[in-house]
Amino acid sequence: MPTVPFFNELNRALDINPPNANIHLSRAGSDWLWAVFAVMLLSDLIFIAWSFTRPRGTRVFHQLPIIILTTASIAYFSMASDLGATPILVEWQRHGGGTRQIWYVRYIQWFITAPLLLLELLLATGLSLSEIFTAIFMVEVTVICGLLGALVHSTYKWGYYVFGVSALLYVWWEFLGHGGRSTFAAPVRSTYMAGSGWFSFLLLLYPVCWGLSEGGNVITVTSEMIFYGILDLFAGPFFLFFHLWRLRAVDYAAFGLSSGKPTDYYRFSGDGAGMRGTGAPVTGAPAATGPTATA
Repeated sequence: MPTVPFFNELNRALDINPPNANIHLSRAGSDWLWAVFAVMLLSDLIFIAWSFTRPRGTRVFHQLPIIILTTASIAYFSMASDLGATPILVEWQRHGGGTRQIWYVRYIQWFITAPLLLLELLLATGLSLSEIFTAIFMVEVTVICGLLGALVHSTYKWGYYVFGVSALLYVWWEFLGHGGRSTFAAPVRSTYMAGSGWFSFLLLLYPVCWGLSEGGNVITVTSEMIFYGILDLFAGPFFLFFHLWRLRAVDYAAFGLSSGKPTDYYRFSGDGAGMRGTGAPVTGAPAATGPTATA
């Protein structure tokens, strides 16, 4: 049975873009990454279509996933094509020693997507913008320290690891401690607690994978891709579909968010009609009605 030329090219990714390190991605790992890329891209298209079913000015919880999944799709396309990695000498001489592929494209992805995932959750709480931005800064510190540590071949990499995990501890506290005690619109609390608990658990596993792969060179690059790929799927499309599905029956006005554009303000019915506006746009800025007065 003849194969489609495009898929032939996918199968030949490692031939066209040969590995640049001694410890590198295998063909099976590339196939796995193509599968994750397909899930990310399909989910992205679904969220794009879904966002158009929402009235203007009420799409923030649907458009954040579009940015997240578009970025993840590009990153996984790059990794599946064996692009976006650089060889770094390993500290621990396992799997033959020498150099290991360090995927800087993954950290570019996380630098963009991690803060947006936090926003997806924290905008539904009563936390102030300063608290939300501090949590975003801390998760960016975690990502940057992970990249810096991965690019260092000596034992000094673990110093960056400690800095990154320490910053992540602040994010965990914001999720499970401060965020959980803030003011919510009544139907949102259970959704937030489920989402923050799940997301905090996943954040705990990322440093574990880093220590086994870029840090300690315990697992192969292909095993690293499988581990991170599963985490990215559960933290990305699977979480986002769950979160948006749980929020579908919440009146958007309950969040107290506004777009800042007078033409995007809508009068809301307040009847829990699933984040929908029910009237024509109005020209004056509405009063803040939800747990926050920020957008």
